[in-house]
Amino acid sequence: MPESLRALVPGSELDATINAYRTCELVTVGKDGTPLAWPTSGISLADGTFLLTTSLGFPQKAYNIRRDERVALLFSEPHASGLERPGQILVQGTAICPDRVHTVPEGDLAAFWRRLFERQPNCRKYLDRPATALTDFYFMRLLITVTPAAVTARDLPAATGTLPVAGSGLIGEQVLASYPSTVLAARDAAGAPTLLRTTVSADGGAYRVAVPDGHPVADGRASLLVHRHDAQLWNLHSAVVTGTLKSDADGGRLLTPDRLIEPAGGAKPSLTDPIRTVRDCRATTKKYLAKRGLPRPRIPWKAYRELRDSL
Repeated sequence: MPESLRALVPGSELDATINAYRTCELVTVGKDGTPLAWPTSGISLADGTFLLTTSLGFPQKAYNIRRDERVALLFSEPHASGLERPGQILVQGTAICPDRVHTVPEGDLAAFWRRLFERQPNCRKYLDRPATALTDFYFMRLLITVTPAAVTARDLPAATGTLPVAGSGLIGEQVLASYPSTVLAARDAAGAPTLLRTTVSADGGAYRVAVPDGHPVADGRASLLVHRHDAQLWNLHSAVVTGTLKSDADGGRLLTPDRLIEPAGGAKPSLTDPIRTVRDCRATTKKYLAKRGLPRPRIPWKAYRELRDSL
């Protein structure tokens, strides 16, 4: 085991810090080569790996991992973690996501659901009628196992209000301007995906990204993620700005944006957004199963309710 990974052993201070975080950022590489990060939840396992999951309604992370196994996790959003002096913890490595749909809450998957039911109590309502008639896709899970290769701990950027980008006219500026920091998803010098919570400012037709010394970031496709949640992992919002990252003459980094990806209606959701999300997820689930000739799995609702009621 590399020396840097010994700090991740179960029961260590770093492991306790990681498990205090309610979410982490997971970066995978998109089909066009863009590193894309989204918030997710998972658990650390006794063998030093991490278990994440994704429902059939959101399979893109699985597709990306099956095409390119290189991933990174960043633990950097400390809201509701209870940590007195939180930092950001970067875990780089590889991931696997077998093409098997899991519906039974057993083993490590039971531990995942137990933590989610504890930390996100609002999701428990998906187990009651009439929600069960619409949200079965939520309990059809693909398992993602991340094997660490390197871990790096850094300080979080100093909180200085919101990002100074409002009024710049840049793609995504209205979204970024409502956050105090952002997560840069890029590649390191070896071409592996990497993550950094940092700050940006507007600079002409690009975002100037603050990258500290000692954090190797290569020019090329990159993206900026912002996300938030409340103390019960609810009232979620996330958005990604994709673009091209380049070094300037002074050694700084400029990201020229070309697209804003903002799911679920954006930062100001409407009453119809949940309906549209469920509809889209059910359609995506149906397509995923049909492509593989699989029947729609039956969800063992009783087993999930027993797990929920045991908390």
